[in-house]
Amino acid sequence: MVLWAAVGTLGSVSGSLACVDSSSDGEGESGPDLVRAKEQYGLYCALCHGAEGQGYAADGANALNHPKFLATASDDLIRRAIVRGRTGTPMSAWSAAWGGPLDEAGIAGLTGLIRSWESEAPIEVDPAAVDGSAGIGQAVYAVHCEGCHGPAGAGALYMSLADPGFLADATDGYLKYAIEGGRTGTPMQAYASSLTVQQIADVVALIRSWARPIDDTAPELPSKDISDALLNPGGPEPAFADSERFISVEQLKLAMDTEASFVIVDARAPSDYVTGHITGSVSVPFYDVAAYLDQLPTEQWIVTYCGCPHAASEAAADALLGAGHTKVRVLYEGLDLWVDQGYPTETGP
Repeated sequence: MVLWAAVGTLGSVSGSLACVDSSSDGEGESGPDLVRAKEQYGLYCALCHGAEGQGYAADGANALNHPKFLATASDDLIRRAIVRGRTGTPMSAWSAAWGGPLDEAGIAGLTGLIRSWESEAPIEVDPAAVDGSAGIGQAVYAVHCEGCHGPAGAGALYMSLADPGFLADATDGYLKYAIEGGRTGTPMQAYASSLTVQQIADVVALIRSWARPIDDTAPELPSKDISDALLNPGGPEPAFADSERFISVEQLKLAMDTEASFVIVDARAPSDYVTGHITGSVSVPFYDVAAYLDQLPTEQWIVTYCGCPHAASEAAADALLGAGHTKVRVLYEGLDLWVDQGYPTETGP
């Protein structure tokens, strides 16, 4: 099953059709600046969530314009997901406090833009806790949910259900509603006819059991000084020339093992880099490549990677190619496959 949410969040209270004037060009009584929001959405969000919020532009990216989601999610829930992102998923933190590019006005604008796609009246979901057994729910989850959401809700093909922010925002009633009715037009099917009421309650209880306290401490961010980005100066050139755009994780590992001289660029947002990155890589967000061009060598190879699995890394590669770099490759399937193979990573700034 796939539980849909705005930028990885399931709502606990309903939204409002009247919360934004979609024709507004500026902030104030008429609402946020949707003209600016559309520009920022196109720059930061569309490569994963699609130009109109339809989802799936990158693997597993949620449909932000789904009517059932927008009928049940509040503006506060959408905003929190934009600010903090979702730990362990490709959904980055976009607020300036967390290393992202958005100020408060930008966050308000994106929240309003997503809300402007609302097409159905609000749906009130029961906020009461369900009477279920997490232990019994584990067996149901393993059959119907784990393939998409991963063991213990850690995320697989689709969103993580164990993210602390998600579980703080999602009521038992909302989880129950999403499981029962699914999301038409998405991989999240309706389970009301295939699971009993008690089985659904047991799955909800299992998901709720994964809740953990939210850490509001902003991460220490990577330095914008990447003057030492080149690995193994004076080393041999890696054998990337025969590929047209992508290289495999095996090719990248071989280049590292042979101490080739090249640069590895992590194209995700800075907060993602801190939680874990390929050893020796530097943080160059896909939306800000121009700010780092004067620090990147022009004669050596540059490999870009991300975790979605290569939407952001391709955007970064295109920016480098557009700036005149010619030796650029994208890591196929990105960080997740690298980690799955047990190849070296590190955490921190």
